[in-house]
Amino acid sequence: MQNDLRYRFDFLSKFINFDQNDVNMLNTLAPIIFPLLPALVERLYKKLYSFDVTKRFFHLRNDGFESFPVNREVGITLDFVQTEYRKDMFSVYLKRILTQGQWDDSFIEYLSRVGQMHTPKGGSAAINVDYMYMNALFCYLEQLLMEVIWNAESLDQRKKQEAMEAISKFICIQNDFLTMHYGATWNKETSCANIPIPISHSKNLLSGNTFCYVSIHYSRVMCYRRGLPTSYTIISNHGCPYRSSSAYA
Repeated sequence: MQNDLRYRFDFLSKFINFDQNDVNMLNTLAPIIFPLLPALVERLYKKLYSFDVTKRFFHLRNDGFESFPVNREVGITLDFVQTEYRKDMFSVYLKRILTQGQWDDSFIEYLSRVGQMHTPKGGSAAINVDYMYMNALFCYLEQLLMEVIWNAESLDQRKKQEAMEAISKFICIQNDFLTMHYGATWNKETSCANIPIPISHSKNLLSGNTFCYVSIHYSRVMCYRRGLPTSYTIISNHGCPYRSSSAYA
């Protein structure tokens, strides 16, 4: 239980009755939630910014942003870029959850890494997010997702109930991986380069009113023109689970 992710996941899944039907239901929710995802993530981060104890983490300089060039004249500030970066990664995370067809070993490793990356052991040594804040974040995320499901006109009452149960089980599973790493009960060293972690190596480019950073871990370039995100490009996925590219209008 303490050194085998698959065994741990299988036990919890059986205990809470999480199976392929729940995975399929999460996949069914994808086209319903995706159009609302930008607004949902905005509400999530607005909540984080409404409390000083959670807002302060966005003012700390993350790994990879050590040489970040502040340019307040065009709206490029450290907290703005880091917040937009985190919003982007959280959106990618939710999309991965809702589109994953099989919760195989690599995906279980992904969920584990999400739990580990916010601790000093797996993320930035300078930023240690207390478990209470992570728990609160996922509880609020669950509320937002439940609200979307409840208002979904394309789902009947039975499907809404099944969808809410699937979301609740997903939150429970992710929260277990959080408590596993925060509680230091995990005895096996794990790492996966294909899983999002704070940038430890990056290059910053500043030309005119445009700031760009190149993330080696995420294999992408992200640019901000006059303080607004203007592009998001996958350079090479290198086996990374994020295979799609998109652009901001």
